[in-house]
Amino acid sequence: MNVSGDSERILWEGYPSWGQFSWLYFFSFWTGFRGLILERAGVSGWEMWVVGAGLLLGLVVVLRFWAKYLITSRRVLLRNGYSGKDMASVDLEMIKAVEVMQGPVARIFGIGTVVIRCQDSDRSLRFRGIKNAEVLETKLRALLPASSPVFSASS
Repeated sequence: MNVSGDSERILWEGYPSWGQFSWLYFFSFWTGFRGLILERAGVSGWEMWVVGAGLLLGLVVVLRFWAKYLITSRRVLLRNGYSGKDMASVDLEMIKAVEVMQGPVARIFGIGTVVIRCQDSDRSLRFRGIKNAEVLETKLRALLPASSPVFSASS
């Protein structure tokens, strides 16, 4: 599949992992549990708590597909998953550093944030909630030109 011409091919694409939204699962569970307690107690209005829990789960689906991450033969892209519009893009030659950030909860879920830093500025591109982020970091490093600072630093 071509992105912007015959010479650019998509090498990897993905969305944030479902585990990225664990905090929404927690609030959805808590909201639904409150609705169940209110229903058992005979308190009116419990239905709204259950509806709220369902809306939170629906929000997970909307947020997951909001951002689409792509690595092509020439650049790294962050694209809106609904409109298909590119939100951010970095040419492979302009990448200064690639690293994985992972907090304790993300480590439990096996996800991480791949941070791609640009040479020409303090700008960075973040792929959040990536399953097996270290594998993606390795794939991205392998695509970088030999003249890249990332390539030189890892040798």
